[in-house]
Amino acid sequence: MQDTKQSLDHLEQPAVRSLWRMAWMKLKKNKMAIAGMWILIVLHLFSIFANFLVPYGETTSDRRRTYHPPTKVHFFTPEGKLTRPYIYNYRRVDAVRNRYEPDTSKAYPIQFFVRGEKYSVLGLFETDLHLFGVDSGAKIFLLGADRYGRDIFSRLAFGGRRSLFIGIIGLTISLSIGLVYGGVAGYFGGTVDNVMMRISEVIISIPSFYLLLALSAVLPIGMPSDLRFLMITVILAFIGWAGLARVIRGMVLSIRQSEFVTAAQAIGCSQFRIIVRHILPNTMSYVIVNATLSIPSFILSESGLSFIGVGIQHPLASWGNMLSEALNLSSLTRYPWLLVPGFMIFITVLCYSFFGDGLRDALDPRTRV
Repeated sequence: MQDTKQSLDHLEQPAVRSLWRMAWMKLKKNKMAIAGMWILIVLHLFSIFANFLVPYGETTSDRRRTYHPPTKVHFFTPEGKLTRPYIYNYRRVDAVRNRYEPDTSKAYPIQFFVRGEKYSVLGLFETDLHLFGVDSGAKIFLLGADRYGRDIFSRLAFGGRRSLFIGIIGLTISLSIGLVYGGVAGYFGGTVDNVMMRISEVIISIPSFYLLLALSAVLPIGMPSDLRFLMITVILAFIGWAGLARVIRGMVLSIRQSEFVTAAQAIGCSQFRIIVRHILPNTMSYVIVNATLSIPSFILSESGLSFIGVGIQHPLASWGNMLSEALNLSSLTRYPWLLVPGFMIFITVLCYSFFGDGLRDALDPRTRV
């Protein structure tokens, strides 16, 4: 009898789930959001471990292989038997039009965990181990080569470090400032709120494009292009927080009237602790969604700036300056593989949009699990 009562009591107790667990359960049901999340994880890991995953360095070039077409990987012998993957070396038969033909007299097997160019691992030690490669005498260009004979596949990985992670740096700065600024303005209200919001409106009115051109002209000419663009990104992030601060301020104005805030004030919590520990955490669902939807704008900004020559400059790689190779219509029709960086930008922005929409639905308390 007692066992039956305990089992009934167990059934009557509802399962307690945290907000984040319920959000994860709802997110898992959104297949497009999960697919976007995994693709983004793969792209970021591909960029982080670029030195190991790609066969060549970022600036490695071979002027004898200008506009080399994508190398075809073979899995069957000429007799039709399955074999380990191999490639043929390509020889240029037309130097004017950059036409290549495979030399089928010798096959070059694709080898894994090969020795190649040296690189540093997190600044701790050096190694020359690469995931795959071929013997000397041939080159493997999985996605073709550019006008300097540089491997596009390798440069995509190195360019992703700038195109993907510079946006995260800028977003971190703008989110940090916007959260604190909007939280303080909304909590104190009155004159403090009025003055702080007028300042944010002044910052919003600054035309970022013209400011960008002015900054690019003021910065030293001899500054490395990656450091130069990083400084531009940081400066733009410092003026990009105002829009978020206005939204956070509106949310805080509503949250500060809640009972848990009144209770915290009653027990003597400092105003700073109430803002940081009790009010701002209640805005995190919006902040997370805003972050995932804002990163694509940073990626597009980097791509556009590098495309017009203001951002990352050659020989360093970014998806934007790699895409600038496709400016010439005649080159684009002859060498369509130059559009691959644009495809990467498209896929990344699309995945962030899917993932951001999924997070927004998952963190919405009005939707059910």
